[in-house]
Amino acid sequence: MTEKEQATNMIDVYTDLLRIKQAVDKEKEVNNQLRKAKAKLEALGVVVEDLVIE
Repeated sequence: MTEKEQATNMIDVYTDLLRIKQAVDKEKEVNNQLRKAKAKLEALGVVVEDLVIE
């Protein structure tokens, strides 16, 4: 991954966190962000059900 790609990914993470912070309905925004992340991971062949925090 190039430095530019890493910067782009971190900008995405930062703006996603800002969206959550500023959301009126934080739970809804977190769920939206999770759906987006899950779709991206599944497109890369990652099984998200294996990524469980207990």
